[in-house]
Order: sequence, then structure tokens, then C-alpha cells
Amino acid sequence: MLESAEIGHTITKAAYAHDEPRLREALLNAQYDLAQSARGPALLVISGVEGGGRGEIANQLTAWMDPRHIRVVAFGPRTPEEEARPPAWRYWRALPAKGKVGIFMNAWYSEMLAARVRGEIDDGELHARMAAIRQHERMLTDEGLVLLKFWIHLSKAAQKKRLRQLDHDPRTSWRVTRDDWTRYRVYSRSHDLWEHVLRETSTGEAPWYVVEGVDERYRNLSVGKILLGTMQRTLAAKRSRVPKHSLTPTAPAVIDNVKLIRDLDLTKRIALNKYEEGVERYQGKLAKLTRNKRFADHSLVLVFEGADAAGKGGAIRRVTAALDARQYVTVPIAAPTDEERAHPYLWRFWRQVPPRGGIVIFDRSWYGRVLVERVEGLCSVTDWMRAYDEINQFEEQLTTAGAVVVKFWLQISPAEQLRRFRERERTSFKRFKITAEDWRNRTKSTDYKSAVGDVVDRTSTEIATWTLVEAEDKNYARVKILRTIVRRLEAALA
Repeated sequence: MLESAEIGHTITKAAYAHDEPRLREALLNAQYDLAQSARGPALLVISGVEGGGRGEIANQLTAWMDPRHIRVVAFGPRTPEEEARPPAWRYWRALPAKGKVGIFMNAWYSEMLAARVRGEIDDGELHARMAAIRQHERMLTDEGLVLLKFWIHLSKAAQKKRLRQLDHDPRTSWRVTRDDWTRYRVYSRSHDLWEHVLRETSTGEAPWYVVEGVDERYRNLSVGKILLGTMQRTLAAKRSRVPKHSLTPTAPAVIDNVKLIRDLDLTKRIALNKYEEGVERYQGKLAKLTRNKRFADHSLVLVFEGADAAGKGGAIRRVTAALDARQYVTVPIAAPTDEERAHPYLWRFWRQVPPRGGIVIFDRSWYGRVLVERVEGLCSVTDWMRAYDEINQFEEQLTTAGAVVVKFWLQISPAEQLRRFRERERTSFKRFKITAEDWRNRTKSTDYKSAVGDVVDRTSTEIATWTLVEAEDKNYARVKILRTIVRRLEAALA
């Protein structure tokens, strides 16, 4: 793959002067059409040999195109804020929106390759990271992102010549660092690694384009033409409408998965004195655990899902009463905004990932895709079926980075739900809690129970298990939730 880029392609000044204006005009038109269509976005990941001109490519593309609709992000050493979160966090935050073009310099491939060359990871970890990258890229492209990966290549001799030219010119010497020469000295050792990584991560939805970097005119035109062709194909593709789908999944369903909800003992109660004693006890323990010095190496992610009027808000208030207000954030999840719809589904949740030592409480969550969006036909069957694996991968990344993920489903009976709905309508300060949509959802209770059964079966993992909460008695539910959080934290900090 890399040898094919060492042939020595060049382009004359005359040919460049002929092609460049036409390419620039076509790129601008395609960029405006992409912005108007709100398709994509297009993301260019530019990696390659040091001195190959990656920064010059980014500069040229921004000069050719409208800078309002293109953003270049150069990832350097991780900041303390980034170090405190999962590795993918900084890449998710920088994703372009639909209709935009993004350029990532030194993204996930550069980090992985540098770590392997320095001996910080072995071959086993390298393959695990490549598998995670393939999953990540597949998730992005499934969400409509157009991913272009460019490897800008130089032979060892060409790299040495290029670095010397830059180093000897006072105008560019600042661009050559000691690290660049260090990487040059390990070129031979790195070459086979580059070949291996490009071969293993070039997929149908995200192929690698290897471009020779010796001649800057050839290099820039090649990247520009590939980007232009991709944008034109994206614009020409028919927009697929999201149909209203039935609940019949395309994969084998769990037999009688509704049993998980149906068999909950909703008669469970707790005496008032036991409730007050339990709340005080577990709130005290929770306060101590989240202030423990060992918690600085962890974070806490609480997910509250459940039937309408099941008592999520009251349970959350009992949890936050034990926490330092500077330490936690409560995130209520509603229908996505225009900005959120312009990004991949998990983008708005990645933005809320807490740093180590922090706590985030989700009042409804990413499970909306496999619950309300599934039942209401707001996404395709393909979308919600693949979401189970995407959610499991997301939660695995959180826990690998030190997060303690605790997920609750609160369940009440239809009769109790009806009673609470009517009570909300009669109580002036609770009327905001009841809407026409809540009443409509009651007619789909069977569909929701089936969806919840699938969620628990497919996403209750060893690292992020679901806790089903019998919430007919609010006091019983609150104590169980506090006790569960405390026990999970105690296990993590032991």
C-alpha cells in the first residue's frame, strides 16, 4: 500500500494553474450544496509521515473553501481536562455537524501509532485499539458521517530532505522539532507498522487514501479531488426517508422478555420509620464515598429510566441531597435540539461525560433510541437494532476510563400510574408534570414493556448492569436506589 505512493508523482506549474481554479470553484459549489442539504457531515482524518505536508493540506483546503463551513482541529498532547475523561471524548466533542466539513489532524491513529513505536502498548493492545477504531468509525458512518482518511506518505530519503528544507529555512524552521527527527530515525522500524495499521483499518465505509507528499501541487490536488468526488456522490445519493416501522425486530428476539418486568413484585413496601432510617443511612454513606480520596480516580454516571410517573425525579432529589452541588450535574433528556440532530446520536451524551471525581445524573438517557424512538417509529429498525452494541461500547469506554455506571429502571403498575396521573392533574404545582403525550403513551404500554425487556436483556452487562426498581411504593424505591449506588461505589473503591 505505501510502496505504491513512492513512485514520484509530480505535476507541472502549468497543469496546476489549469486545474486549481476549476477545482476550487467546484469545491466551493459542492460545499455550499452540502451546507444547504444538511447531509453528511464530511470528516477528513489526515495522518502520515512527518514532513509530508499535512498542515499545508489543511491550509490549502481552507483557502479553497468557505471557512465558515469548515473546521480544522489539530490534536496535540492531551490537556488535564481530556486526561480526566475517556480517550474518545475529545474526538466526539470536535465532530462537525451535518452540512459541514471537518479536518482532524493527529487524531486517533497518530496516538495509537506513537504509543506502539514508543513501546507503551504491545501487539495485543494494538489490535484491540484497531478493533475499537473500526467500531468507532462504523458507528459514525452508520449515522451518516462521510469519513475520508488520508495517509500522506514520504520515503525515508524524501522525509529527510523535506525536514532539512524546513529546518534550514528561517520561515519554517519552527515547524521542525526534536520529536520530528526522532521519528525520522525510527522510520524503518515504523514502516511495517504503518502498513499493518492501514491494511487492518481500511474498510468499505472508511477506506484509506494513500497520497504521495513529495510534490505539494500533486498532493493538494489529489486530496482536493477526492474530497470533491465524495461530496458530489453524497449530494447525488437519494435521501432515505425514515418510515414508520413496526416493532418486529430484524434479529431473533428474547422469548418472553416482558417477563422481566411482569414478574417484579410491586407489592413491596417499607415502613415510614424504616424509610427515614434507610435514607439517612445511605445518604450519609454516599456523601462519604463521593468525598473519599479514592473517588478522585473514578467518576459516577447515574442513569434513570422508567415508566411515566414512576418517581424518577423524587429519587434523583434524594440522591443529590447527599452530594456536593459543585460535584454533580443533572441532565434532563428531552427531544433532541436542531444542533443535536445535526450530529451522531451519541454526541449529546458524550458531551456530558464527567471528569474523574465528577458525577452526572441522566434523567432519561441514550436509551431513548431503543425505547421511545423505537416504539414511536422515530428511527429505522436498523438504527435501533445496532444501537444496542453502540450503547454497550459507549458504556464500556466509560467504565474503562474509571466511571461507575449505575442504571435504574423504575416500574409501576398501570393502575398506580393512572392514580398518579390524576393526582398530578388535580395538584396545581404538579400540572406541569402531566401532558397529552403521557396519556397517549399509556395506550402503548405493551410495546414499551417489550422494548424494556430487550433493553435489559441486551445491555445489562457485567460492567453496567440494570437495576429494576419496584416503584409502586416511592419510599421503597428511593431506599433501594440509594443502597444500590452505595454498594456499587463501595465495590469500585475497595
